[in-house]
Order: sequence, then structure tokens, then C-alpha cells
Amino acid sequence: MSFSRYTTLFGPERGTKTMSEINSIIRANIITGNIDSEVIILEENRRLDQIAGQVYGNSSYWWVIAAASGIGWGLQLPEGTLITIPKDLASVLSLVL
Repeated sequence: MSFSRYTTLFGPERGTKTMSEINSIIRANIITGNIDSEVIILEENRRLDQIAGQVYGNSSYWWVIAAASGIGWGLQLPEGTLITIPKDLASVLSLVL
């Protein structure tokens, strides 16, 4: 499933939150420490979908890592970028579903 930053898929009623709103919710909860996370330094030739596949078992959750990292919408980032990875996907999704 692909997402547009303008897609509205989540919320108590389908279509109540845009991806931009979801990204803001996730990032704010990372900053305040409400979501347990780890920070890694991105290695050469690594993409967020690859990392999501390893961490969550599903590469389609790359957008969670992007939102947590405050990096916007890119899948491929330069080597050395600091990436924030939420440790518990379910806790992140519970904030936005």
C-alpha cells in the first residue's frame, strides 16, 4: 500500500487525519519521550523501507521511521543521517489509529 502525504486513512473515522497530522503526532511523541525509540546513524545504501522491514517485519512502515526522525517523505537518505526508530510499532499506531 502506498501513501501520499495528503492521504487520510487513520483516525476513529476513516479519513480524519492527514499524513502530515500523523507525522506531527508521531514526532511530538518522540520528542516528549512518550514513544520509546533508538537513534541510529544511517549507513551507506540503506533505505527506510529496508530498515522498517528488518525492525517491524514489514517495509511498508517506513513512514513511521520517517515521521519519528522528522525527515519528511524520503525513502533514501544520505549516509550519516540520524534516524529515530520507535521500538514498539503498536504504541505508535495506537496514537494515530
